[in-house]
Amino acid sequence: MRRCHADNGACYRSTTWADALTATGTKHKRTKPYTPRTNGKVQRYNGTFSREWAYVRDYTAERERRVALAEFVNYYNHERPHAALGGRLPISRAAGSDYRIVFDQPPEPLAGIPQQLTFEDFV
Repeated sequence: MRRCHADNGACYRSTTWADALTATGTKHKRTKPYTPRTNGKVQRYNGTFSREWAYVRDYTAERERRVALAEFVNYYNHERPHAALGGRLPISRAAGSDYRIVFDQPPEPLAGIPQQLTFEDFV
């Protein structure tokens, strides 16, 4: 991940978040406060995420929820057409990439980019 577009919530202003971005060489782009136009992409994703993954069903265990999350993110990026992209898939914007999340298997480091970290590295 080279860039992260996020709102100005407390979690995105924390030193933990800043440290994670720095460690992975990710540039943080914040939305303009009180400007729905710039925050629309983030809110649209959050709504899609809630409707199509988070609240679709009950999860009986944390592991089950994490597996479903990896499956959803792969579906979202590789199989789900996006109207904002003219019906294309988000992965089509990353030329030459077919990266998929595999639960319980850390990603291979990318050449020229610092080691990829997990959320658990910071908590």
